[in-house]
Amino acid sequence: MKLLSYIKRSIFSENVAGKVVLITGASSGIGEDLAYEYAVRGARLALVARREDRLRAVADKARNLGSPDVFQVRADISKVEDCRRIIDETLNHFGQLDHLVNNAGISQAAYFEDCTEVSDLTHIMDVNFWGSTFCSRFAIPHLKRSKGKIVVISSIAPWSLTPKLSVYNASKAALISFYGTLRLEIGSHIGITIVMPGLIDTEMTSPSSLAKYSVKYCPPNEPANQCAKAIVKSTCRGDRYLTEPSWWNALFMFKSLCPEALDLILCWAFMVNGAQKERRI
Repeated sequence: MKLLSYIKRSIFSENVAGKVVLITGASSGIGEDLAYEYAVRGARLALVARREDRLRAVADKARNLGSPDVFQVRADISKVEDCRRIIDETLNHFGQLDHLVNNAGISQAAYFEDCTEVSDLTHIMDVNFWGSTFCSRFAIPHLKRSKGKIVVISSIAPWSLTPKLSVYNASKAALISFYGTLRLEIGSHIGITIVMPGLIDTEMTSPSSLAKYSVKYCPPNEPANQCAKAIVKSTCRGDRYLTEPSWWNALFMFKSLCPEALDLILCWAFMVNGAQKERRI
């Protein structure tokens, strides 16, 4: 039955040409490549980010790739009023909203016990979790009218439980739980695709960023444009969940069957014991 459903959804995949797609965190990484992938498919775009110059460059490229109308919104989604303004300005410009892509996110690079500034920790939740949920709250009435979709970019982090990312991991786990529940609450009125990317080639996984985590070994990264193609294709099919690359699905089974072994691997890969000893000397 699942195979037949997949085939049916693939055959009758949504055509987004002319539809309005709002993407947060669109100035770089997965969000940037999502803008390009939707542009190639002819969607009209509302691109949101804090870095105005970078956002302008992404918007220009999206137009060149085929988007008939690209609207830029400079905003900070950690602020409730900015979340409301993003939706209002998009509706004022386009008159409709078909896809909301909650992509914006930030990370951390510190052991929880070393985090002395609590505001830094709350900011991670404000951006990764509350920013996404507030944008969705303000968008839901409009998405119901268009029978639209919500795409939320979570992570495999809640399953891998990577050291030095405790609050980041928690924020991504909260997204999975929240949107899984929201799907039940709103029924078939709005499609929800929860995306769990593995290691993707973005600013967050650059050599300089990974150096902050004292990584001894890291699996290969998937190019962001390849990840974006998979996300848009999955969303247009109406998939409920997507793990990208798909081989990361093995992590879920390994976590269920051998949780202690996974913990040992993570401690080795991130040199947790060595780092703790250095801090205690």
